[in-house]
Amino acid sequence: MTEKIAIYGGTFNPPHIAHVKACKAFFDALLPDRLLVIPDYLPPHKEISGNVSSEDRFVMTKLAFEDVPNAEVSDMEIKRGGRSYTAITLSELKKENNELYFLCGTDMFLSLESWYRPDLIFSLATICYVRRENDKINDKKLCDVAAKYREKYDAKIISVSADVIEISSSEIREKIKSGFAISDLVPEKVNNYIQNKGFYK
Repeated sequence: MTEKIAIYGGTFNPPHIAHVKACKAFFDALLPDRLLVIPDYLPPHKEISGNVSSEDRFVMTKLAFEDVPNAEVSDMEIKRGGRSYTAITLSELKKENNELYFLCGTDMFLSLESWYRPDLIFSLATICYVRRENDKINDKKLCDVAAKYREKYDAKIISVSADVIEISSSEIREKIKSGFAISDLVPEKVNNYIQNKGFYK
């Protein structure tokens, strides 16, 4: 029997309600046997802000996703160390008896070709993207890029529908730094953890 594994990676610095909403939409659309949420150790395309350790990001991610059906928060990239490349993670997860589905947001989807070994990413997993913005300019761009990926890489692509929540982790860090409350932007247990640890101030 083929096992369907859905994968949702990110820095999660911190994880917020838009992450959780996208993950739940991912689950509802695919009904996977397993849903792996994977915080990265060092993202290839950006620096980690806020002096928060990978272990703390892992704990916050576990708190954020504990109510998502079948979700398992994995520390495989943190344990591996170094730059966290999706192609390597998918290679480690891929088996003969499973199917991999990789969830990403709009910006990640549009930039996939610039990632390490995009050919390997497209060959190992079906790419599922979810809109995290309402920018109409991206409508045609997404269609054009999806067509390009299908033609060039024989990519399998699914658009996942979800209510758009336009927030980002960087926005949340700035709000904390400026003294604003974030209780409406992150899950309650994540907010409590951030406040207790004094992160991002």
